[in-house]
Amino acid sequence: MTHGSTVRTAALLAALSAVLALTVLHDGYNTDPGGLSWWYAASWLLFGAAAWSLRKVPVRRQAALIVAGGIAIASTGLLAPPRTSTDSYRYAWDGRVQAAGISPYDHAPRDRELAQLRDPWLFPTDPAQCALPDHARVDGGCTRLNRPSVHTIYPPVAEAYFLVVNEISPGSARIKPLQIGGALCAVGTTLVLVRLLRRRGPDGAPGRVSGAAYWAWCPALPVEAVNNAHVDLLAVLLTVAGLGALTTGHGPESAISRVRAALGGALIGAGVAVKMLPAVVLPAVLRRRPVTVLLSTAALIALSYLPYVLASHSSVFGYLGGYTEEEGYDDPDARGRFALLRLALPASWSLPVALIVLCAVTVYVLRRGRPERPWSGALLLLGSAFLLLTPGYSWYALLLVALVALDGRWEWLTVAAAGAACYVTARAAPGFPVATTAYAVAAGAVLAGSLLRLRRRPECDAGQAEALPQGRVTV
Repeated sequence: MTHGSTVRTAALLAALSAVLALTVLHDGYNTDPGGLSWWYAASWLLFGAAAWSLRKVPVRRQAALIVAGGIAIASTGLLAPPRTSTDSYRYAWDGRVQAAGISPYDHAPRDRELAQLRDPWLFPTDPAQCALPDHARVDGGCTRLNRPSVHTIYPPVAEAYFLVVNEISPGSARIKPLQIGGALCAVGTTLVLVRLLRRRGPDGAPGRVSGAAYWAWCPALPVEAVNNAHVDLLAVLLTVAGLGALTTGHGPESAISRVRAALGGALIGAGVAVKMLPAVVLPAVLRRRPVTVLLSTAALIALSYLPYVLASHSSVFGYLGGYTEEEGYDDPDARGRFALLRLALPASWSLPVALIVLCAVTVYVLRRGRPERPWSGALLLLGSAFLLLTPGYSWYALLLVALVALDGRWEWLTVAAAGAACYVTARAAPGFPVATTAYAVAAGAVLAGSLLRLRRRPECDAGQAEALPQGRVTV
């Protein structure tokens, strides 16, 4: 029976890898978003089936199966150039600009001061190529870069990563090194998750590593983290490592615990300095040594910005403010933001209500969060933010997927799937409220999962009480 469950799970992983390979090879984002949506749906269904099948696999075999499957699945993202996003071309450009000794925050790609750095593969002049989708016009030609008229938006640790990749890559490699970097970060995060999850519990029993499959086998990884090479993955790796440092060795207050708190805070700070989103986990990690954690986080962020502040003539925040306005977070009627809130409230109420709810959730996490499981509070806070703001970019949810892997509440994965539907399926059905429908389904799934867990908890507590020896009381 156990051998059959292993074979069955491996077969499902092989099928998932094949479907993801075909998904990546299908260049349908602009020409066939409907067909691409069906490929996405098939991959998510196979992902769910494989994760469910893993539950029957013997614990001793799970870690190897998760890692091997994760490597195979991540590798499918290397089969083609970026299919659904052009962000990685901006990464390559920012790395090239820094290699020339110029701050990436000082000039927009369209500026003539950088004309001598324009590579033909990033700035083609062929009219046929310039007629392709996602090519913006620039000085007698075009560019693969999105928003060529604005300064970069990426924080300093992300910029340092772009520079390192540029420096160690051959000139002919183009975008492939960034994709390989994404694959390495994906597998590295899987290894960190497996190590965190297999720690022994208080009773000496080994922990269950099966939750790591929620990350390693998730279809968002090969598509967004590897194929599109989104730098969000580096932020996830650093944040997960920081959570691991903060939950290692819960003995009495000691110098080593202070060192771990500082290390964990610094790693989370590095994640924030890659992409701002990991800042959401901070309220969940402040139950132990909050001053040390906050100071180390702030210090790492400040130190990472310092060299760019000294080298730049323009603001190191770049296009951040303009991006927030462009994406409609200050306008409830724009781009499907606050889709669920607008079902029940006037549009003008959406932003203040969202802020009030998020503040309430933050206070709850600060007061009731479990310091030995900070990812539980972080998942609640980040997932709530997604349901309230209803973002339309699927790669934003990579951190949420990692938190699901740590916490085990798989129903929150529907929020990540909703982001993918908003990003791809909405293009195939422009008149249909895809964002509202997708996030409403996700909210229903999260609510149903939460209620089911509440119903099961008394049964589990009763079972544990019966198993205790007579005369013993637990608190």
